[in-house]
Amino acid sequence: MGSYGEWLKRARSSLELAKSSDNELVYYEDLCFQVQQAVEKGLKGLLIYNGVEPEKTHNLSVLLQALEKYTEIDDEIKDVLKLQNFAVQTRYPGEYAQVEKEEYDQSVVIAEKCLKWIEEKIAFS
Repeated sequence: MGSYGEWLKRARSSLELAKSSDNELVYYEDLCFQVQQAVEKGLKGLLIYNGVEPEKTHNLSVLLQALEKYTEIDDEIKDVLKLQNFAVQTRYPGEYAQVEKEEYDQSVVIAEKCLKWIEEKIAFS
């Protein structure tokens, strides 16, 4: 399972990967996958912090529902549900709407807010 601290480090790592590419050969879909992974890892870290072994899932809704037993989750944090499709749907070529820069930028902001919220929950507990 790993420690919550390790999960949070991995979450930050995924977010930094998502923000690190100015390479025009890298798809926004691939960067958004890393954004989703950052949130997923962060939420799992917060569950572990609360003594819960998280489900092996990419479903952010499931993770948020599990967290609601331990903390209040405001609507701004629930915006992470907008990242849900980046977990699987956009990882491979197929029939989906291409991610544009604006959507990518918004996704990064959502993830940053979520990770900050998680870190504050742990710091102030």
